[in-house]
Order: sequence, then structure tokens, then C-alpha cells
Amino acid sequence: MTPRLLLIFAVLALPVAAGAQASPPVEPAAAAIAVAVTSLAPPDLFSASGGGDLGPDLWRGAAPGILRQAIPILAAKSLSPAGQALARRVLSTGAPGPGSAGSDPVLAGARVNALITQGGLNAASSLLAATPNLEQRPDLAQAAAELALLQDQPDRACAFGDGLATGRQAVYWLRLRAYCQARVGQSGAAQLTLDLAQAQGRDPVFGRLMAARFMGAAAPGPAALRNGLDYALSKELNLDLASAAASPAVAAALSRRAPGPAVWPMEPGPGAVRATLAALAKGDLATAQTMRSSLSETDAQSGGAFDLALLDAALAAASGRGLEPALDRLIERGGIEGPKVRGRAQTAALFLAALGAPMSENARGEFAGFAVGGEGKAAAPRLMALDAAAAEKRLGEAALLALWVSADAGAAGPAPGDRARIIRALRVAGLEADAKAFALEGLLQLR
Repeated sequence: MTPRLLLIFAVLALPVAAGAQASPPVEPAAAAIAVAVTSLAPPDLFSASGGGDLGPDLWRGAAPGILRQAIPILAAKSLSPAGQALARRVLSTGAPGPGSAGSDPVLAGARVNALITQGGLNAASSLLAATPNLEQRPDLAQAAAELALLQDQPDRACAFGDGLATGRQAVYWLRLRAYCQARVGQSGAAQLTLDLAQAQGRDPVFGRLMAARFMGAAAPGPAALRNGLDYALSKELNLDLASAAASPAVAAALSRRAPGPAVWPMEPGPGAVRATLAALAKGDLATAQTMRSSLSETDAQSGGAFDLALLDAALAAASGRGLEPALDRLIERGGIEGPKVRGRAQTAALFLAALGAPMSENARGEFAGFAVGGEGKAAAPRLMALDAAAAEKRLGEAALLALWVSADAGAAGPAPGDRARIIRALRVAGLEADAKAFALEGLLQLR
């Protein structure tokens, strides 16, 4: 055999000889490895908790658009005590937000601001402590800085400004930086930063306070309480804070009132009936019940039939017991009282009926003929949305719609017709304690 043939034979035989070491043929289908790339969901900012108790399904089925409209309103407007208590309970509950609302840092900042405005400063602090990466989210960081200023912690507020990673040139941060620079004696840098802030958005009040506190100007003028920066400057200047009109957020901070269930200011006299209502307004149901049981016949007669009926209705609303007889008495008074009292009795009956108090056939007939409660101010679509959310047990949506209606009405609370709709909706949705609070608030206003 020639050398050339021997070489060809060796080459052809090589795969057989090396079979144990050679890799087996790979099928094309097995060789193709699919690599799936899964995008991580953005962090849900509404899951941070401030101690609320409404559970992780709070926002199940809620419309993101309702959160985006209602929550900023709650950050800007004062509510009645019943509304404030409900707002704190809802906004401090940690629960995944609906759709894109849960990852919206602007809306999350509005949530914190709304908690501050409604008196939930401690809840807002807890919520912010549970929220990561504040330095990456200017709206949340601004809410944190304002809260620190309102809690007399200016160094902490300045730390939020120093740590901010984005949005540092926004006018709020320039103003805060000017304030913080001046606090540590950097007057030249503070003046330059203040000039930049004023060029971006002139604020004569802030400029006046800064000039008086840090730049040596003589006349500070009156105090200003529009926000935390105003408050910090006015306090450091020893200005008369009581004479200034405070924004809802600053007013809530200055009240220094421990948040909890709704209570209402009410003088205890004159008269035993009024004293009993005052105890109830302070949240002392047990004392009010004891006082009612000890009312003598003389006290009862001097109190007047309607006043006693109103007291019993308020006790029934607060306790959830005795609703039916209390409603019967109000319906009776609503039919026989004189013009000055009749409307109050009928309105009180409306609130108890909204709480679900049973009515007999005769009572239903009289009740249907009452001519009160139709003077509501809320937009009809909003009330229809409230009814639908309650019926479908969309807890968070129903609560926010109720609060939206309340905020539009102002700090005194909604008109009787709207209040009755809110009471009924909250009860149907499963927020019975809050429904009772709205009913009791309305009854106390009839005293």
C-alpha cells in the first residue's frame, strides 16, 4: 500500500478510534437554548405601611384614576373629624396599589402629604421609613423633608436635601438648600442659592423671611404658615404663629393632637342632656351610657322630647345597639314637632336609616314623606360611583370616593343628603366603624 493510501485510511478511521472521546452529534432542537428575559415589576410604593388596619386587599379592583384624583385633594383640604379618621385609616394601610398607581412616586408623595394634612404625622413617618430609595424619588423626599420641618427636625430635612440624587434644581430644593446653608453659616452660598430659587419662582414671603432670619434684614413682618419651610423660619424668628393663617398640613402639625378615632369639640353644658352628648363627643361611650341611664324624669322633661330622642340616636349610632327604637322615636318627632325642630328630627332619622336601622311598615310610610336631605352638593356621577364601589365591596375605592365628597364639602363635613349616602356606602362596603362615625358627627351637629 502506498504512503498516500495509508494516510487516507488513517484519516477515515480516526472518528472510530476516538469514538469514546468525541462528542455525540447534537440535534438542532436540543442545541437551541431559549433565554427568557423577565422584567422586574417596578416597586409598589403603596405597600409601605404606616400602621393602618384595612388589610392587603384594600385597593383590590380600585380604579387608578380615582386615586390620582382623590388623594391630592386630601393633601390640600381639611376634612371633618370623621373624614380625618377615615383618611388616616385608609392612607396608612400598606396594600399593593391598583395598576400603575402603585408604582407612581408622585402619587406616593401625595399619599404622604395627605396623611400629614389629616393629622397622621406619625403614620407618615412610619410609611416613609418603610419606603426605600427616597433619594431617587423627589416627590417622596419632599414630603419627608416637609414632615421633618413640621416635626421641628430641620437637620433631618436638610439631610434629605443633601442626599437627593435627582431633581435637585427644582425650586423647592433650592429654597430648602438656601435655608440649610444659612443655618450652618454659609451666608454667601445661601444668598446665591436664594437668588437662583427666586429667579426660578419668585416668592416674596419666603424671601422676606430668609432676609430677616439669615441676611440681617430688620423687619421680618408677620409669620407665614403655608408649609414646613415657612413654619421653620417663622418659628426661628419668634413670630406670632397664632396670628398666621395656617395651611391644612401646618394646622394639623401644630395641633399636636394624637390621632385616633374621631372626636368632636363640644362644651358640656348647660343641662344633663348636653353634658351626656359632650361625653359622647369626646369618645367616652361608656360614660355617656352611664349618664343617660341616670337621667331623672325631671332631667328628661327639661331636656325636651327631641333632645332626648337625639341623645338616644347618638348613643345608638356610636354603639350600634338600639337603632330601631331610636329611629322610631325620631320618625315620630319628625311628624309632630314644630317647624323649627321638625327638620332636625327628620335629618337625624335619615342618618340612622342610612346606618341600616330597621323600620316598620308605618315608619317607612312616614319616613318616605320626609322632605329633608335632598340638598346634597356632590356631583351625581361621584355619588353613583360611590354606590357602585360599595355594592361591589371595593373597599379602598369606596372610602376614597366618600372622602372626596367630604373634602369638597369642607371641614364641617357633607350636607345631610350627601352624608346619608356616605354613611350607607361605608356600611355596605364593610367600613361600619367609619359609617357610625359619620352618622354620629351628623347627629352631634343637630344638637
